[in-house]
Amino acid sequence: SPRMAGNAEPPPAGSARPQDRRSRSCWAGGVRVWEDGEHPAKKVKSGGDEERRGKLPKRKIVLLMAYSGKGYHGMQRNVGSSQFKTIEDDLVSALVQSGCIPENHGEDMRKMSFQRCARTDKLKRVTGGFNSKNRCDARTYCYLLPTFAFAHKDRDVQDETYRLGAETLRQVNRLLACYKGTHNFHNFTSQKGPQEPSARRYILEMYCEEPFVREGLEFAVIRVKGQSFMMHQIRKMIGLVVAIVKGYAPESVLERSWGTEKVDVPKAPGLGLVLERVHFEKYNQRFGNDGLHEPLDWVQEEGKVAAFKEEHIYPTIISTERDERSMAQWLSTLPVHNFSATALTAAGTDAKVPSPLEGSEGDGDTD
Repeated sequence: SPRMAGNAEPPPAGSARPQDRRSRSCWAGGVRVWEDGEHPAKKVKSGGDEERRGKLPKRKIVLLMAYSGKGYHGMQRNVGSSQFKTIEDDLVSALVQSGCIPENHGEDMRKMSFQRCARTDKLKRVTGGFNSKNRCDARTYCYLLPTFAFAHKDRDVQDETYRLGAETLRQVNRLLACYKGTHNFHNFTSQKGPQEPSARRYILEMYCEEPFVREGLEFAVIRVKGQSFMMHQIRKMIGLVVAIVKGYAPESVLERSWGTEKVDVPKAPGLGLVLERVHFEKYNQRFGNDGLHEPLDWVQEEGKVAAFKEEHIYPTIISTERDERSMAQWLSTLPVHNFSATALTAAGTDAKVPSPLEGSEGDGDTD
C-alpha cells in the first residue's frame, strides 16, 4: 500500500541497479543516496565534446524529489546527494539513464529543487562532503485518514456522515501529544525487544490538524516529527490512539505500552502514510550561515510541494481508500485485539535481528 519519504525504505520491487561498480545507489534513513566514485572519466582521443566533458570537475548537488509512491509501495519525498559533471536540463531522465531510479517510474517524479556546490546565482552550494543520509537528523511524516476512524465503536464502521467534533479532536491531540519525548517503542515494531537501547526513540511533535471534506468524505491529517522511526512504528502509534478514541482500549494502555510487557498494539493501514520532509537542522546550524553555503530548507519550494500533494498524493490516497476500503476493513478487526491482557515480560525474548535497513518508518515501514 502507498506512503511518501522517510528513513530506510527497501528498494522498490524491480528497481534497476547501477552496473558500474564505481557508482552505487542505496536506500537508507528514508533518503535516497547516490554515490559516485572519484575515478576520473576516461578521455577520448578524438571528439572535442567528449574530451571536454571528461575534464569537467564533479559538482556536489542535493536533489529534492517528490513523487507518488504507490508503485514504490510508498508515498515518498526524498532528498539525495551525488556528484555530477554536468547538470542536465532533465535531471530525472539523467537519473533514469544512470540507473538511480527505475525507468518505469521516471515519469512519476517531479523536480522540486536541487542545490549544488558551484558558484552560481541560481543554485545553492553544499559542502563537498555532504551526505544526505548521514546529515539528516529528523523526519516528518503525515498520515491522511478518514475521520470516521475516530467515531465511537457503536457507530457503523464506515459512517461517511460522521464529522470530527472539536471535543473528539482535542482528545485525539491530547493522546498524540503523549508520544512526545523519549519512549521505549519496542511494542510498536516487530524488530525490537524491550531491553534493546535502539528501541528508545525521540518524538518531537505529533498532532492532528483540522478536518476537511473531499468527495463528500471527511479526512484529517496527522503529522509526526521524530529523529528516526522503526518499522511500522508510526502506523502502530496511530493505530493505538484510534483504538482508544473509539472505545476499544483504555487510555492506560498507552503508558503501559512503553514498559517491558508485551502489549497488543494494532497497526493502522499503510495507505495514507507520507514522508513529507527530511530535516538537516544541525547541518544548517553549522553551515547555513557561514557565508559560503545556504541552509537546506527549501522554503521557496513549499508552494510547489503543497500543490504536488494536492494534485498527486492526496487524490491517490482518497481514491484508493474509496476503492479498497482499507481503513474500514482494518477498523473491523479492532474488536479481536485484547488490550487488557499482556504476555509474559518480554525481557528480550521477542527481539529479532535488526534489519540492515533499520532507521525509520521510511527505512523500515513496509506493509
